[in-house]
Amino acid sequence: MPSSRASALGAALTTSPAPQEAPQGRAAGNALMVVGSTSGAGKSTLVSALCRALARRGLDVAPFKAQNMSNYSAVTPDGGEIGRAQAMQALAARVETDARMGPVLLKPSGARTSHLVVMGEEVGVQDAIGYGERASRLRPVVLAALQSLRAEHQVVVLEGAGGAAEINLLDRDLVNLPLAAAAGVPAVLVVDIERGGAFAAAFGTWALLPQRLRACLRGFVINSFRGDVSLLAEGLRELTERTGVPVLGVLPHLGEHLMLGVEDSLDLSAPGRPVHGGADAAQERPVRVAVLRLPHLANPADLDPLVLEPSLELRWATRPGDLADADLIILPGSRTTVSDLAWLRERGLGAAVRDLVAAPDGPHVLGICAGYQMLGDLIEDPDAIESDVDSVRGLGLLPVRTRFAAPKIVGRTSGTTTHAASGAVPVEGYQIRWGRPQVMGDSPAAHAWLELQPSASTSGSPSYPGGPEGCLSPDGRVRGTSLHGILDNDSLRGEFLSEVAAARHRTFVPSSAPYLEAIDAHLDHLADWVETHLDLDHLLRLASTAAPVQEQPGW
Repeated sequence: MPSSRASALGAALTTSPAPQEAPQGRAAGNALMVVGSTSGAGKSTLVSALCRALARRGLDVAPFKAQNMSNYSAVTPDGGEIGRAQAMQALAARVETDARMGPVLLKPSGARTSHLVVMGEEVGVQDAIGYGERASRLRPVVLAALQSLRAEHQVVVLEGAGGAAEINLLDRDLVNLPLAAAAGVPAVLVVDIERGGAFAAAFGTWALLPQRLRACLRGFVINSFRGDVSLLAEGLRELTERTGVPVLGVLPHLGEHLMLGVEDSLDLSAPGRPVHGGADAAQERPVRVAVLRLPHLANPADLDPLVLEPSLELRWATRPGDLADADLIILPGSRTTVSDLAWLRERGLGAAVRDLVAAPDGPHVLGICAGYQMLGDLIEDPDAIESDVDSVRGLGLLPVRTRFAAPKIVGRTSGTTTHAASGAVPVEGYQIRWGRPQVMGDSPAAHAWLELQPSASTSGSPSYPGGPEGCLSPDGRVRGTSLHGILDNDSLRGEFLSEVAAARHRTFVPSSAPYLEAIDAHLDHLADWVETHLDLDHLLRLASTAAPVQEQPGW
């Protein structure tokens, strides 16, 4: 279905719009790229840290990642999708999210296919082999988005993706050093030393790069070091002698500091998470939360507020035994609802959830977005929007029927709860979904959980009519919603978890810090980390060597 954003995209594929002029009296256009020797080297974290550190200096800074591959997304004010990490980086920079900060987003939907989002709007499904040709057509879109951001902000901090020397992909690379060369932007390479082989990774990346890309590399940053940094001195000196590239600093390992809101933030792989803080009774009898670890998990940042609660014990569930003593079971979002529902059944998890809920003293269950759809009676996809299955039965725990239909609903939403012990509680969140869940008309015992405000139509998205949303079972133990970010709401989260604790004879003591304050403190901690161990003045001088916006070398 064509939209104004899609039409603009078509034009952008052949022409690059001129950026807006920088506000009077403010220098704009400085830029620095952070690339990695591998995936998971710390690029996203370092960009967030730099954005907050520079913002604290009073600079107008913005993040940018040309292409991201992730099912973890957020919503911009105009109803576009952007990678979750870039939304966190924008929060670090204290600026509003903008689709230009992440112009290309690939959302994996299978072993070889991804849904392609360009400038905030999903434009189709792309297979890995055919993406090379599409990538070349997206180059002007990426460069125009970066050029526009640089013209409007004093500093833009770019993030690369994966490893910077994937020589099999350099001809289609939109996000790493080929972009740095096209935009005339200097880059630093971050290397995770905890993995081992850090010197080989740094030198090997530099050695594999062709000379034109090697010239963009202006510094190394060693990340996640534990121990006495003086032990590295000889190796760092030799690395610089061999490459001519200076080592700009060694960042210590962040230890047990919780990482929030980024793509690898929720690490619950251990059987249980130690309880910290809170009253003694809460430590002895925490609320036990089991999260179903779906194969195609989407938007795990929905669970970040629970990580910060001092009297919760969190764990992933991948087999029925993981659910046995849970007080709350959460079915999170998924990019492939039908496929992940089949996985639940194959693992025996679907039957286990049903059996536990059937017990009079069973756990509470919360489904978010796709998880909500799985809790219903039926999922229909006659147009093969998300799957190749025309219809499939859900878990049957809520009287809800979901039908997948275009266009995708993408937008921010607010409202109130409709059934809460203390009356209506304000709620804010966002929606990213093809599914249209509907409570069946012949189910008088079920209630809507929320009452949402209507939202205006945005480019590429339908208007949201508002009204009743979600579903609450008659006994209140099973509920679902299409709203991501619902647990970010402190009052709702506190009331819901207190209700679970009371029903299961556990103890819940809410976190003393509001969730958004905790996120802000997390970002300040990261800023302190880089300010202590990197020379920000040197990095700013590097950023100032970027080619002027109107003089980018181009692809």
